[in-house]
Amino acid sequence: MILATRKDGSRDGELLVVAREHDRAVAVPAIAPTLQALLDNWSRLAPRAAAVSAALNAKGFPGAPIAESELHSPLPRAYAWIDGSAYINHIVLVRKARGAEPPATLATDPLMYQGGSDTFLAPRADIPIADAAWGVDFEGEVAVITDDVPEGISAEAALSHIKLIVLVNDVSLRNLIPGELEKGFGFFQSKPSSAFSPFALTPDELGPAWQGGRVHLPLRSWVRRGPEGDWNRFGDPEAGPEMHFSFGELIAHAARTRALSAGTLLGSGTISNVDQARGSACLAEKRMLEKIHEGTIHTPFLQPGDGVRIQMLSADGRDLFGTIEQTVVQR
Repeated sequence: MILATRKDGSRDGELLVVAREHDRAVAVPAIAPTLQALLDNWSRLAPRAAAVSAALNAKGFPGAPIAESELHSPLPRAYAWIDGSAYINHIVLVRKARGAEPPATLATDPLMYQGGSDTFLAPRADIPIADAAWGVDFEGEVAVITDDVPEGISAEAALSHIKLIVLVNDVSLRNLIPGELEKGFGFFQSKPSSAFSPFALTPDELGPAWQGGRVHLPLRSWVRRGPEGDWNRFGDPEAGPEMHFSFGELIAHAARTRALSAGTLLGSGTISNVDQARGSACLAEKRMLEKIHEGTIHTPFLQPGDGVRIQMLSADGRDLFGTIEQTVVQR
């Protein structure tokens, strides 16, 4: 099943069930007016929404045309946005970038923080920034959306609570991060609103690409310099094999001492591969590689007018989640 949220002037938008070709959709207010309402009663309501999805894909009824520009992030706001850092290669490189050593528990205890979830950007919305000197970066990630998760759940049991999968542009202000972390309380101002992919997929939509609580497909990203610049490939790292902690393990870590509410979003952290030919999924990682191999950094952070595009294709070339495409603008 593929779901989306159409912008309708309200805070939480209108829930849509979307055809597999992403060309048609139908609102289902008699089932749930919003995605959060569906998640709150997933076991009872999701089968009804899935029946609509099956009829839509079988051309049982036409649905209405949709465009990705009409859509918000699937959850325009959420009860929780929790971001992990499951790719060890990324942790090592970015820690080097700010002169910090990786934690001793790097391979045994996931890194995780809770970000702001009261406002998310739409997948085609601008990224408003007051000061480019803050070091604007994108981070391409996969995230899952859960139903209610009980405290103390095991990693294996946690997988059954993953109801939807999305892509993320986790916007980061890199030059604000070191000062915040020095205070010992973690990220806050350095993590403005993130954007999520237009479409949220149930895990079965990924077929064999969903294995072991990981998405085994490349995440593709492009960067455009200036409003008239060309879109240049930035990277297509594989999301599955080097994700050290699965989503089940990340959820279990987050729920160790507290339950998670339905509608919790939990991210993988920036996707990263040891094979540098795959490129990167954030500017900070590329900048660190330049410093290591060339002795100098020459890739700038994003400036007003620059753009970022994030996408994931199926093995047969379908755009699974729709495309995040954003431009940095001066606020």
